[in-house]
Amino acid sequence: MKIAVIGAGFAGVASAKVLSELGHDVTVYEKAPDVGGVWSRTRRYPGLTTQNNKDSYTLSDLRMPKVFPEWLSGEQVQSYLEMYVEKFELAPMIKLSTEVRSAQPAGGGGWDIAVAGEDGETTEHHDHLIVASGVFSEPFAPAYDGVDELEAAGGRILAASELHDLETVKGKDVVVVGYGKSACDVAVEIAKEAASTTVVARQLLWKMPRKIKGVLNYKMLLLTRLGEGLFPYQSIRGAEKALHAGGSKVAGSMVGSVESVTSSQLKLKKLGLLPKGQFTDIARSTVSLATEGFFEGVEAGDIAVERDTEIAAFVKKEGKPYAELANGRAVPADVVVTATGFKQELPFFSEEIQDQLTDDNGDYQLYRQILPLSVKDLTFAGYNSSFFSPLSAEMSAVWIGSHLGGGHEVPPAEEMEAHVTARLAWMRERTDGHHARGTNIIPFSMHNVDEVLGDVGIDVSKRVKAVQWLLPIDPKAYASITPRLVEKLAARS
Repeated sequence: MKIAVIGAGFAGVASAKVLSELGHDVTVYEKAPDVGGVWSRTRRYPGLTTQNNKDSYTLSDLRMPKVFPEWLSGEQVQSYLEMYVEKFELAPMIKLSTEVRSAQPAGGGGWDIAVAGEDGETTEHHDHLIVASGVFSEPFAPAYDGVDELEAAGGRILAASELHDLETVKGKDVVVVGYGKSACDVAVEIAKEAASTTVVARQLLWKMPRKIKGVLNYKMLLLTRLGEGLFPYQSIRGAEKALHAGGSKVAGSMVGSVESVTSSQLKLKKLGLLPKGQFTDIARSTVSLATEGFFEGVEAGDIAVERDTEIAAFVKKEGKPYAELANGRAVPADVVVTATGFKQELPFFSEEIQDQLTDDNGDYQLYRQILPLSVKDLTFAGYNSSFFSPLSAEMSAVWIGSHLGGGHEVPPAEEMEAHVTARLAWMRERTDGHHARGTNIIPFSMHNVDEVLGDVGIDVSKRVKAVQWLLPIDPKAYASITPRLVEKLAARS
């Protein structure tokens, strides 16, 4: 088949490799001048790092270089993807600086893809389309009152992904909006150059230090099957039943211990930064790795945090821009950096197609986070937020390759619809609606991988999964999956 892939991040390059090895003619369209997706040099902000240790944040068939540190910078992740493209000779398939303007279903099947690139605007037909643009492609910009006043006073607003150097904030009064990892990462770097740095957090999230008590690595807690199993999944099976027996007392006790130690180590109570609720709330995807230097910066007075509030409006006071907060305070705001998440939107699709892809709540109806219920010749790769994004993306490409090659059958349409509807209802309930329009699978990343490979009928051994209960997930264990699929499909033909 002639296959188009939109996006050249982890999902895009993994799709190119898997599908081309299965004999398909693949073209990847990437609007940035380099591969990388969120790690592209066009989107990296100062201080950008991974939440994973390097050995768990890879594709299955290429390890990170030994010289890279355990916790990777954005530049190093992008460099890894460049290495991947070179090793597997994917460059001829990838059209950089080429934006997909529209994707329309063709009358006889497949898609007509209109692109704009160095060769001008063209329209090309493909038999199948894979959306690999990711759930973090378009920053969400809050709508604020008084933006004109802010700009008239010399202030400016930009998304974290638009801040590429610190000259923009040097000697300025800066407000960072958000409390996720990107907000805290960028706040630490900004504080090194800014006159003042204020973080405005509508809701405090739980943070995990890289090492508990300076000894136990974070990866041993949340990047294992045991760590994932501490939180009740939609259906509880196997060893997880023991963790959640008696009203999840065992799991609750273990998570409670982590909460206590973490709170003490980060001095959350002393700093006035203890989140509301309990540590078990991280099952709602409200956890991130603690940024090195963030809480130290708060303690030293280099970073101020305005918690449980938001910007009500921007105003001009004595010729200077200020942000008035809902708590009644006003803080100087020469530069406002928003780290407020991303929109799950696909601008290259018509409104009609968008409506077909989503339910009445606006949530994406994708079976296994991959297959639309009613739009033909279309799949999604890596269209989820996962603790193991590269591996999740690669295994979704495997599922797509198996599906297109007849390697497995999907359930009847009504059964898939019932499954997706029930899953979305569960996701909405467990996250209080913060499930990124149905794309958020954290912390159940490996459950998703298991389901995907369960459909394909090719998986790692029970022994490997047993090891994963106590040790961090190693994507290398999945390196045989694609070759085994190639053999399986070849045997069918």
